[in-house]
Amino acid sequence: MSTILITGGTGLIGQALGKMLIGKGHAVILLSRRKGQSDHTPPSPDPDNERPGAGTLRLANWDPVNKFIDSESIRQADYIVHLAGAGVADKRWTAKRKKEIIASRTITGDLLVKALREVPNKVKAVISISAIGWYGGDPAIPNPHPFVENDPPDPGFLGEGCRLWEAAIAPVTSLGKRLVVFRAGIVLSNRGGALSEFLKPAKAGIAAILGSGRQIISWVHIDDLCRLFMEAMEKQEWQGVYNAVAPQPVDNRTFARELAARLKGRLFVPVYVPSFVLKIILGEMSVEVLKSATVSSDKVRRAGFQFIYPSITSAFSDLLPYHT
Repeated sequence: MSTILITGGTGLIGQALGKMLIGKGHAVILLSRRKGQSDHTPPSPDPDNERPGAGTLRLANWDPVNKFIDSESIRQADYIVHLAGAGVADKRWTAKRKKEIIASRTITGDLLVKALREVPNKVKAVISISAIGWYGGDPAIPNPHPFVENDPPDPGFLGEGCRLWEAAIAPVTSLGKRLVVFRAGIVLSNRGGALSEFLKPAKAGIAAILGSGRQIISWVHIDDLCRLFMEAMEKQEWQGVYNAVAPQPVDNRTFARELAARLKGRLFVPVYVPSFVLKIILGEMSVEVLKSATVSSDKVRRAGFQFIYPSITSAFSDLLPYHT
């Protein structure tokens, strides 16, 4: 089995991926900013650790701001999964917050490249997260030409942020490391993230339709995203950029109505939230919930990947209880 070093491992994706890897018998090292825990497992280990054949989990220290990383974790790693980065939707986009978002992605990538250059290691591949914010929004709804991996970055904040994010980790290829970058859509999980925000009005019997509701959402179930990371580790022919989105994107209106129906059956009320209200509440970040982004999953499917949750109905069926 392999040893996988994960940055950003305590986040939504990192926790799910770590659990999946451990369940497959791999050893997982999570880089943490907490001091004094480099040789200890977390206080609440995953139950899978207790069963025969399960892998191991430990924490290792790093401090990207001060350019420190536990060198032993680099020496031990067979693969690095790079997920570190401040949450884009966690806070309002002030000028300060924008700098924090960019810095959290670039300084961590820079540190990993530096460590791989300076510390003797056996790392076979680096698998990094990015986002479909690279593409900006569709010029037309529906868009007859979904975004593909060789499309240029959008000049806006998220497009430029994704460009810098990917550029920071790109030098690992000059060190002879295989690099795979996944531009992820909206990640759906029942343990937090974007879905928890959509659920708030749905639990009250409201299908909250944002703006016109016609904007396309390109999304991915968290289990499929984690499986993509594992596939990228296992298949040496995978390299470069891949869109990590389900093959069936959905418009905001359908998303909101199916979500409410899943929880309330027919007992929900569609409510349109005007664009100007969202702009008042969210500020510049409102562009993200109002834009339409039809992103193609053709490249990962041509590479042989099969989605377990290709439709929003299949994803909601797995993640949410059904009203009876």
